[in-house]
Amino acid sequence: MNVSGSTILITGGTGSFGNRVAAHLLKQSPVRIRIFSRDEKKQWEMQQAYPHFQYIVGDVRDEHSLEEAMSGVDLVFHAAALKHVPSCEQYPFEAYKTNVTGSQNACRTAKAAGVKTFVALSTDKAVKPLNAMGTSKAMMEKLVCSQNQDGGTTKFCCVRYGNVMGSRGSVIPLFKRQINNDEPITITVPEMTRFLMTLDQSVGLVLHAMQHATGGEIFVRKAPACTIGKLAEAICNKYSSKGTDHPIHVTGIRPGEKLHEILVNEYEMQRVTEEDLFYAIHPEYNVPEHRTEQPLGTEYTSANTCQFDSVYDIKPLLDQMGETELYI
Repeated sequence: MNVSGSTILITGGTGSFGNRVAAHLLKQSPVRIRIFSRDEKKQWEMQQAYPHFQYIVGDVRDEHSLEEAMSGVDLVFHAAALKHVPSCEQYPFEAYKTNVTGSQNACRTAKAAGVKTFVALSTDKAVKPLNAMGTSKAMMEKLVCSQNQDGGTTKFCCVRYGNVMGSRGSVIPLFKRQINNDEPITITVPEMTRFLMTLDQSVGLVLHAMQHATGGEIFVRKAPACTIGKLAEAICNKYSSKGTDHPIHVTGIRPGEKLHEILVNEYEMQRVTEEDLFYAIHPEYNVPEHRTEQPLGTEYTSANTCQFDSVYDIKPLLDQMGETELYI
């Protein structure tokens, strides 16, 4: 989409997503890109690469700081969140304050400021949630997707995806650190499946949502998947001097963790439209007549999508991922 002449706000903009989407948006000559986050150190680090951005220190929990940040904004990417599952399990009210109350603050101030389009980032963990992080993200989706029921000029929507390869806090940087330290790779359950999506693909999903949203949708990008065991094998093959002989230690599944990721559940599948690369889940208050028929009980999961069973299928995605150390 063309964002030339727009002012863009990215909440939580100093993370992996904010850095990469900013690089994409710069090519389209926006008037201004604002980075809103609570971590001044990460803002300083990001400013070394992108000195022309406007940096605002603030917290989505503080509605007043959001009001100032939203002034004159055309497009919002709402990426601010607490997303670390163990931390959210230990401090569920903190997850609620950021992921739920903070998102409501962002929606209200965006609508009041006359923002054109608002895209919030969600996660597979919001589907049939088992943990506090997923539960808070599920509530965030409900808040964002409900905003268009009463009309208004701002289009609100969400995107939902699984773990992004190489992003901060994900498993691939952990595996690489363990290899570099000559430690065994630690995996939970070898049979666990996870979607394989690069950071660039996640950015493409958000830009697709911003271009195609009419209000209230959740957009999902189709992606292949593999088992954690096979991913660990591919990473050893690519990065370890020992190759696939690098030791792997199985630790067992963690509390609140799913064996397989679900990106579209069986209820949502009854109100989707489908393209080659995307699903659009339409809100119950605005289901189109031309929706794509799906068999009852169908879900879209990391267990039933295209499976990468070979190390040589996975390695090209690791090449596309790039250097994870660049994701601050």
